[in-house]
Amino acid sequence: MVLEEKSLEPVEMGRKPQNLGRTVRNVLLRAQTDKRTIVGVAAAVKTLSSAPEDALFCFLAPPSAGDSATHMQEVLLQAFCFENDIYIIKLDSSDKLSRILGSHTLESCALVQKSWQQDEEVLTTAEEDLVDHCEAFWDAPSQPVVRLPEL
Repeated sequence: MVLEEKSLEPVEMGRKPQNLGRTVRNVLLRAQTDKRTIVGVAAAVKTLSSAPEDALFCFLAPPSAGDSATHMQEVLLQAFCFENDIYIIKLDSSDKLSRILGSHTLESCALVQKSWQQDEEVLTTAEEDLVDHCEAFWDAPSQPVVRLPEL
């Protein structure tokens, strides 16, 4: 199942529906500005092994064709995230994810850490929208794939 650009429903009365791909892009860009983004499967695994409670989202895009090692790491990463209540968002393209992150290498994973203000977790409106999306599909047998916007 691939979610098209118009598929995010309003989450609160009075708020406009948003494009989910653009929401993901905005969350990633804001997290990068705030230095809360961990890029790459190996870096995400290392970070999660020491502080899983700090992670908010794990964005996963398909690895390069034939890259079975990365695929196996991502399967284990997904299981770890699910076990630790970290939201997993599957994306349609490693290339688009890499461009959003400004990476010179092809990346299939990005971890966004929580933002804290005076010992309290703070979410942006876009992060709240993604949490609502993730909660809606938490128990689904297969997670929908979010189509990132073209850059």
